[in-house]
Amino acid sequence: MAEDEQPRGAGATALWKVLSRVKDIDRRVVTDAGLNPEVERLRAWQSRRLAFTHADLMADDRFRRAMDFFLEELYGPKDFSQRDADVERIYPIMVKVLPDDALTSVAQAMELNALSQELDGELLDHLHELGAAENITEEAYAEAYRRCGNYDQRVHQIDLIYELGTELDELVQRRFIKTALRLARQPAKMAGFGELQAFLERGFSAFRHMKGGAEFLETIVARERELLDRIYAGEKRPYGMD
Repeated sequence: MAEDEQPRGAGATALWKVLSRVKDIDRRVVTDAGLNPEVERLRAWQSRRLAFTHADLMADDRFRRAMDFFLEELYGPKDFSQRDADVERIYPIMVKVLPDDALTSVAQAMELNALSQELDGELLDHLHELGAAENITEEAYAEAYRRCGNYDQRVHQIDLIYELGTELDELVQRRFIKTALRLARQPAKMAGFGELQAFLERGFSAFRHMKGGAEFLETIVARERELLDRIYAGEKRPYGMD
């Protein structure tokens, strides 16, 4: 990294560190034909599970956009490699024009996605052992989840949801953030950063629409922690889906 690109704050530093991590993950899960089919299948199942668990939030107009943001932009069965490449290419500009806490939000989003993909890789290995990688059931999923033995990492994953949401909730209160994103829309598209721009706009728009995200975040975190403990307590069908 050139001298004038050196991170200038905690957010910039965190973002720079996570960039190489996501690049390595993207190389493993994305092929010339697109997202690895097994990864896509697992992510689709997990998105359905999250939508099922938080169906009341999905049905609430106040929270629906934020749920969609997490399901589609952080956990969804889609190829995130273009967005990740956008962040790496535009990083020198971002550290100069964005406030450090905004960079922290981008870094947290990418770390959450990176951690989720790493945990998905471990989960897929155990689903293969159970012969359930192509036909995922709730019971097989819970058993594979336990076999991973990564409880602390799962707790960290949930904590990251709360941290990211809290950062976004604070940022959307600042008028200049909304204005800056609007002004950047066309230049970003022309420069080839459309994926990144859309990601940022969706995140800020979703949390701004809520007019306070504490209830949303506390509800999700409480439920996910309870479900994590139920899985590790040995419940075969902790979600009650099928």
